[in-house]
Amino acid sequence: MWRRHSPTTEPFWMQALLMTAGFGFMAVLVLLPMAVVFAEAFKAGWVSYRNALEDPSALSAIRLTLLVAVIAVPLNVVFGLAASWAIAKFDFIGKRLLIAFIDLPFSVSPVISGLIYVLLFGANSVLGGWLADHDMQIIFAVPGLVIATMFVTFPFVARELIPLMEEQGTEEEEAAIMLGANGWRTFFSVTLPNIKWGLLYGVLLCNARAMGEFGAVSVVSGHIKGLTNTIPLHVEILYNEYNFVAAFAVASILTGLALVTLLLKSLIEFRFAGEIRAQKG
Repeated sequence: MWRRHSPTTEPFWMQALLMTAGFGFMAVLVLLPMAVVFAEAFKAGWVSYRNALEDPSALSAIRLTLLVAVIAVPLNVVFGLAASWAIAKFDFIGKRLLIAFIDLPFSVSPVISGLIYVLLFGANSVLGGWLADHDMQIIFAVPGLVIATMFVTFPFVARELIPLMEEQGTEEEEAAIMLGANGWRTFFSVTLPNIKWGLLYGVLLCNARAMGEFGAVSVVSGHIKGLTNTIPLHVEILYNEYNFVAAFAVASILTGLALVTLLLKSLIEFRFAGEIRAQKG
């Protein structure tokens, strides 16, 4: 009698129990809340949903969120590529310290990081007077939002690329250099094609976190309606004003982004795994 091959020796009922528990856990914590968001967003009908998204404050929050992401994500890509290249391909003093700094946003609360920037660039800070004299505003303005977003998102690209580059080693780069290629030619012709799917995966996660960041952005934004409120901050304001339909309508944008991110993540993982299997084969 044919039986499905199992990588474990656990009985079928145990495997079924574990899978049911896993799917049930995800359904309660992920799928059900996402369904509630869309249900509440369309509770009052399509017209109310459209009006909530066409509100000037909502449109301003959407534009600001996109602007912050467009600035922060490419800068983090540049940093992630440079840091990954240095860590994976070279040995230098302070290498472990750089790795520790890359992991820092994972261990520091986003609210604390936002508060640090307020203390550094705020009106009563050491730099506050100099910034005011030169008519430069960081806190409660777009630059502060970008800096706070960059801090909480800069590990994503680097953390995806470092293990990938370390696994690939330096043989191909060394061969390219021996054949006469310079550093830039080696990077664009050899290194970048080998890490393209890992890079896209890191960019995808970085962008999703940048658009959904709340804690650090909340501290440095000042909650100026129509000026410094991103989508998550605008959702909070609407909810506190008991405008639940509009709050869930705007929140559905982030929920939709999460679904798109999940889909793209799965596609990239599938393609990336396919290339790995092809290279090993």
